[in-house]
Amino acid sequence: MPKKIVILNGSPRRNGNTSALVKAFTNGAESVGHTVTEFFLNNMNIHGCKGCFGGHSSRECPCVQRDDMDKIYPAVRECDVIVLASPLYYWNMSGQIRTAVDRLFALEEGDGNLLRGHSRASALLMAAEGHDFDDVLLYYNHLMEHLKWDNLGHVLAGGNGDIGDIEGKPEVSAAYELGKSIT
Repeated sequence: MPKKIVILNGSPRRNGNTSALVKAFTNGAESVGHTVTEFFLNNMNIHGCKGCFGGHSSRECPCVQRDDMDKIYPAVRECDVIVLASPLYYWNMSGQIRTAVDRLFALEEGDGNLLRGHSRASALLMAAEGHDFDDVLLYYNHLMEHLKWDNLGHVLAGGNGDIGDIEGKPEVSAAYELGKSIT
């Protein structure tokens, strides 16, 4: 059965190494009939969570703030798979993606939890200059456990300092295969 996949791309570079992984994943997923919607977060106006606990998951716009998260919430509500894509910055995901993930909390608040559980799954795509993904994997795995989402796995591509360094590397093929493997 075709799945609806949302990709939150936290790279500041539209044509960078993380985006190459996103493109490969998307091609793999679409090759087997899935629908992919990518949000390139760097070009979106998304403010940080205010920690106000004023969100209401059942509202069309669950957060009290009005910004471009209002474009993301409907897609997340309807999707089967959420892919987090980011470069590795200071042993974690980029600020762009961390801000968007924090704001997804509004879907857990109020009169119904529309984020946690609900037979969702997730995958992680990351590119980095270095190779130390331990801290970000700890965070990602904990997030999957909290949200009760199936962890479909990850593609972690180290050794990519300059734009284009990832071209021809096995991680690009792995991202394609991960997208293609979603059932």
